[in-house]
Amino acid sequence: MFDRDIWQEIFNTIKKNKLRTFLTGFSVGWAIFILVMLLASVNGMQNGFYSQFNDDATNSIIIRPGTTSEAYAGFEAGRRVQFKNEDIEFIEKSFPEDFVEISGRYYANAVARYKAETGTYSVQAVHPDHQIIEKTIVISGRFINEADHVNKAKVAVIGRKVAEDLFDKEDPIGQFAEFNGLPFKVIGVFIDEGDDNAERRIYAPISTYQRIYGNTNDINVILLTYNPNYDLTKALEFSDKLETIMKRRHKVAPEDQAGIGVWNYAEAFDDISSFTSVLKAIGIGVGFLILIAGIVGIGNIMVFTIKERTKEIGIRKALGARPNQIVNLVLLESIFITALSGFIGLLFAWGILAIFGPMFNTPAFTNPNVSASTVITATIVLIIAGVLAGLIPALKASNVKPIVALSDK
Repeated sequence: MFDRDIWQEIFNTIKKNKLRTFLTGFSVGWAIFILVMLLASVNGMQNGFYSQFNDDATNSIIIRPGTTSEAYAGFEAGRRVQFKNEDIEFIEKSFPEDFVEISGRYYANAVARYKAETGTYSVQAVHPDHQIIEKTIVISGRFINEADHVNKAKVAVIGRKVAEDLFDKEDPIGQFAEFNGLPFKVIGVFIDEGDDNAERRIYAPISTYQRIYGNTNDINVILLTYNPNYDLTKALEFSDKLETIMKRRHKVAPEDQAGIGVWNYAEAFDDISSFTSVLKAIGIGVGFLILIAGIVGIGNIMVFTIKERTKEIGIRKALGARPNQIVNLVLLESIFITALSGFIGLLFAWGILAIFGPMFNTPAFTNPNVSASTVITATIVLIIAGVLAGLIPALKASNVKPIVALSDK
């Protein structure tokens, strides 16, 4: 129940000790400010890391061939490993229950021409499943389908910036553009939310480009997604099996990471989560250490306040004030100073993050922020801190004997 007299006494005490109260309150507010900013910074780093992968399926695996660094199975070091169409068929037959989508990539460049406009762009010749693996967003038309792949159709899905360069305001869907002198029908336009440069890319059926370039069946990279129900352990086991079997197939030493590399997104996300968890723990630790310093300061204020008011407390007790009433008075003052200064620090940090947070958008640091749960937790911490700061002084005040207090000078 609200007691006006108690709050008047609290405000009078604060008014008498303005500087001391301000300095102690500042330490608590600064602690909360630092704590929130540290946690927001960790979230910003985490957002930045995750934003680099937000345009790819999180259950993706990339298999890259390279150049062997060790002699193995009768082959000398320095041998170039080359994937073929048969490698995709081999994975499909070997792991029918593990993979969901699979696609090869064949890299090329194209000088594209439409009417008077020209431009040079990178081409990724892929299978239809590539759209799901890369989470490609088609905003107009469609992506490559199985019929395009089987028929080796000369069709292309172009990035938004390619469409702007070549077609300006004209609708590109259904139009024919020349790629290295060969006519390709534009069947779709895509965007990439994670990478603007990707919108200067062209997708085409891998079978078409393999036929154009000397009827080859070469593949530069293999991408696939695994069962989304797999936990981290099963996901890593699957990628380890893939690496083992592909190295065995291409006669690459098991320890040779240069010959064939298998990269699993699950491992990257696990590393990021572990790293940010450590940073969060450090941030919370630093913030709480600063907060403890503030609590000690408030406790000192309350001790001095009680010493100055010893006679007053003695009179209260002589007039019938119960110990719990004295405890409530001291605790309320402590909680009020702690909560007020902490909330000011919290609101100041929140305001800075709301204004400047969205301005940060880099691969390493994106939109630092704090969740509602962090704010609620900080509020609870403030209240507990106020109780702890005033508890010992309050108990000391409640044990003052009226006869001793009245004789105090």
